[in-house]
Amino acid sequence: MSANDRPRVGAIGTGSRWCQRATGVDGPWGSAPDFRKYGDYVSVCDADATRRELAAGLAKEWTGSAPGVHADYRAILDDPNIDIVHISTPDHWHAKIAIEAMLAGKDVYCEKPMTVTISEGQQICDVCTRTGRIVQIGTQQRSEEQFIRAIALIRAGRLGKLKKATCSIGGAPESPQIPVAAPPSSLDWNLWQGPVSEKEFRYLAGNNGETKSWSRCHYEFRWWYEYSGGKLTDWGAHHVDIATWGLGKTETGPLTIDPIMARHPVEFKNGYPVDPSRYNTATQFLIRTTFDDGVEIEIRHDGDNGILFEGTEGRIFVNRGKLTGAPVEELKSNPFPNGAMEEVYKNRPLVDHFRNFFEAARDRKEPISDVFSHHRALSTCHLAGIAARLNRKITWDPMNEAIVGDEQAQGLIARDYRKGFKIVEG
Repeated sequence: MSANDRPRVGAIGTGSRWCQRATGVDGPWGSAPDFRKYGDYVSVCDADATRRELAAGLAKEWTGSAPGVHADYRAILDDPNIDIVHISTPDHWHAKIAIEAMLAGKDVYCEKPMTVTISEGQQICDVCTRTGRIVQIGTQQRSEEQFIRAIALIRAGRLGKLKKATCSIGGAPESPQIPVAAPPSSLDWNLWQGPVSEKEFRYLAGNNGETKSWSRCHYEFRWWYEYSGGKLTDWGAHHVDIATWGLGKTETGPLTIDPIMARHPVEFKNGYPVDPSRYNTATQFLIRTTFDDGVEIEIRHDGDNGILFEGTEGRIFVNRGKLTGAPVEELKSNPFPNGAMEEVYKNRPLVDHFRNFFEAARDRKEPISDVFSHHRALSTCHLAGIAARLNRKITWDPMNEAIVGDEQAQGLIARDYRKGFKIVEG
């Protein structure tokens, strides 16, 4: 494609999920290096000045031109020359930016998970329907061949009648007590917090993870319910999505969500952590969700990371490294008919996740990881989190998308936005 034909992209959030090099770590992770194959980053935005300046340098390296550099994401939404918004912020910003980007006439690629509440998912689905924008969620497993083959096996009836999917997503870490500290001078802490209730910045240096620290901020935001759903949405967004897709439940949800076991690193009261100094998301869990036909999705912290599908005639296990089981072996003697994999992939050629999005935007077609199916899968993750936080079984009405007979639990499907950071829908 010539430069004039390439979509113009604005990046909002330039941490390690966007490109690890923008964090000062010379690492390989991030989606931007592959994303840029199909579009040009012409503007970057981050609440951390150091990261946005590093991102600007990368964008110039990739395109040959200096991009716009912003702290406020609205500068990107207001730019009529930008076609696509790539959202890689922490989870608690995803919904607000995605909704306002669609309303500004932009197509959106939003890293997973799409939301931090069920209510946000409902809003995103409504706005996507009203605006007709193309939105792809960064659940890239939907574009990986072994997962598509697993779904094709299920659709071909090779497992018989489905009974259960077990999602092993790994546990979450605990932290030491993290002291209150002054935010780094490069970080606008008020802006980083954005829609959520204001908290004191906390930081403790140490040999921990990408940032070599425990904190309330970069990367470690995943382990605070204020900004994320913990492992239940961090990896649940991937594996529960595949389980929901495989079981054919992308337009419904479970009836019951039972926290057989859920352990948190701090005490909870009425669903909220009482200790603000430590990570607070569930570290270990076994949560059973049951649909109206008796089919189950089980979400657990232990076991081999991946998804186990069980049916009356066989079982398969799939993760990012393998697809195993007797039905897989039987493909050697009983292969799929031509086009079976493409049919799973919404009757499109199999391509990488970013290309699928750019082709969908070009053709005005629904991408493989659409907001509607992701909302349903992620709602199961959010419900698992609510049940874990309250430590009790809850009942869900998937048609009306409401928790039944538990006012306190129902109150957790939404959250209040901080003044000045409410979602702008008009």
